[in-house]
Amino acid sequence: MQLFSRTYAIILAWALFYLLYSFRDPLPWATCNNHWNTERCVDLSSSNMTGIESNLTVKWTSGNLSMSSVSEFWERGVLSMSEGIEVVGTVQWKLLLCLLASWVICYFCIWKGVRSTGKVVYLTAVFPYVMLVILLIRGLTLPGAWTGVVYYLYPDLSRLADLQVWMEACAQVLFSFGVASGTLITMGSYNKVKNNCYKDSLWLCVLNSCTSFVAGFAVFSVLGYMAEKEGIPIDLVVKSGPGMAFIAFPQAVAMMPLPQLWAVCFFIMLIMLGLDSVFAGLETLTSTVIDMYPTQMRKPWRREIFLLLFCSVMFLIQTIMTTEGGVYLVQLIDYYAVTGAGLLFLCLVHSVAVGWAFGAERMCDVVEDMTGQRPCLLFKLCWRYITPLICMVCFICTFLDDQPLTVNGDYVYPDWAYWLGSAMSLSLAIPVPIWAVGKFCITKGTFKERLLILWYPARDPVDCKTNEDNLMNETEMKVMFEREP
Repeated sequence: MQLFSRTYAIILAWALFYLLYSFRDPLPWATCNNHWNTERCVDLSSSNMTGIESNLTVKWTSGNLSMSSVSEFWERGVLSMSEGIEVVGTVQWKLLLCLLASWVICYFCIWKGVRSTGKVVYLTAVFPYVMLVILLIRGLTLPGAWTGVVYYLYPDLSRLADLQVWMEACAQVLFSFGVASGTLITMGSYNKVKNNCYKDSLWLCVLNSCTSFVAGFAVFSVLGYMAEKEGIPIDLVVKSGPGMAFIAFPQAVAMMPLPQLWAVCFFIMLIMLGLDSVFAGLETLTSTVIDMYPTQMRKPWRREIFLLLFCSVMFLIQTIMTTEGGVYLVQLIDYYAVTGAGLLFLCLVHSVAVGWAFGAERMCDVVEDMTGQRPCLLFKLCWRYITPLICMVCFICTFLDDQPLTVNGDYVYPDWAYWLGSAMSLSLAIPVPIWAVGKFCITKGTFKERLLILWYPARDPVDCKTNEDNLMNETEMKVMFEREP
């Protein structure tokens, strides 16, 4: 999954593209006087809206929808979107250069390991919160902001009966927390042995959820303003997808005093957020390779050379994403390979491995040995029953209510693209049973002996205070064997 997630480097390229254009006066996405604009373009940041607002409602009811200057800059100025994924088009050389610069920045952020990147994170983690507060205050003071806030806080309850809504929410939560991707395990391995991981995990959940909730006010307040100015329903203002961050927030900064200053700050913030995600994944991949081949990879400059080769290969592969049809491929990978059924399957395997193979009681002993505080009963219930059950139900539901991916609500991918997406999702899940069968075949002993050997860890990381969990697991396994004919 980390290989597919590296495609998000293209988002860094988009943000860098916007950052370079942020130094222009006026901002190119704030006007309709550019070569990429059409007759449908509407300048929402203009102080002279006379004669425009009266025609917007007519255009919407007649089916001739207007488009904000920000939307046209995104779709026509940045992406030059083609008719579909089957129309690849030409490479946008400006985006290509931005993608190259993004990978160069990522390489030098991580080439010396977490000791150097750990210091950078203090800036990249705090600065986005400062900008979020500024954009939130500005968004809430815009006319029509209350409409967006009401739309945000009072959702359509009938959508709760839609299974796809729950699937999307589950996948988004798992992805935002970095579950089953290996990143949390890798970064956690650099902590001190006595680090209070119990407290860190709770703070991670609280901060991540609160940040998402507060960011929703900043986004929907701007969407409410855009809906009022365009004279259309709020759900038609911005299409879902990667363009949300490149339409709603650029519109907000365009209406602030000194828009160039705020635009530069916002896109630097976006680049920092993207860098955190990208080089965390790169560190996970690099650490995995080093741990697999320590003799070869721990020699001088081996890490730097490996990273250089890996970043170069990823840049060449992602060149296709800078074409006119590249955004369709990005959304296909995001939908199937990063947040789809494959992620849910990996979460299910991880939860079963922790709660039953390693053992919930043993996990509590490890946490208590590290932090001096034993997790409450709720954690054991989650590790053993609640989390595996939720992951299994969601994984099954992805096949029961499988809805095809669309772009902008109207473009439907060709059949071969859906097969490609399914293959990417399957590639995440298939290595697990293949590895399990392979280990089972090479392990010596009878069927029961091999299963018991592989079910438990090779050795305990700490001296557990009790063997209750192991005894319970062994009893359950023996009962299962006794029932076999």
